[in-house]
Amino acid sequence: MRTAPGGQRAHDVRRLRDILRATVRGGGYERGQLPSEIELMTAYRVSRATVRAALALLRTEGLIERTQGIGTHAVLEPVTTSLPEAHGVMKPTVGSMFNHRMRPRELDRSMVPAPGAIAERLEIAPGTPCLRLEYLALHEDEPLALATNYVRCPEAIALRDTPFVSDWYQLLADSGVALSDSEFVIDCEPADAPLAAALGVREGTPLISMEQIIYDLGGRPFDVAFIHTRGERFRFVSRASSRELK
Repeated sequence: MRTAPGGQRAHDVRRLRDILRATVRGGGYERGQLPSEIELMTAYRVSRATVRAALALLRTEGLIERTQGIGTHAVLEPVTTSLPEAHGVMKPTVGSMFNHRMRPRELDRSMVPAPGAIAERLEIAPGTPCLRLEYLALHEDEPLALATNYVRCPEAIALRDTPFVSDWYQLLADSGVALSDSEFVIDCEPADAPLAAALGVREGTPLISMEQIIYDLGGRPFDVAFIHTRGERFRFVSRASSRELK
């Protein structure tokens, strides 16, 4: 297969960027210190120009900073969580973000008529009262995500007056609300002006966009949520085994 002139180097830059990005975001460099340009050239058998171009992409993304005489350091430590924990279907691990490491900043908690598309998802008549609970999820006072939940009754009544002190699943537990299944539709989007302002990012910053439906123990949907998560600050981990299908 022929490669267009200049195309091979562009692919080399992209591949190196992918490897370095994954290592940076995974916390793979001790104290955030990246190897020197020469060490990267040797380790990945690429030119200095390729190394510098890959690092420039990471710097543009805001993941690293380069300081003359000091070297290259990671400047972001993304939050990592497993998808089952994000779904709320398993007990969080000790170090999980869903183990009292987040706190909410409530933007709205009010009973509203269910809009048509929400009512359809919740399997209720349009206009039926539901609880709209919107909040920013904070970690160390930094906003990670903005979530808007629509909750049908009777769960809405249980959640309406319960103090919201940590994450969404802790709020459900504190309200005595149990779930069976949790479903995500995961997408991506650029931050528009309102989202950028709320999350403290530049307009156009890539966001992870999720629509979630949570079901009660009888399989009835009781919560629909629209969640906008900072893509550079959050990582989801998922592992599946073919043995589980046998």
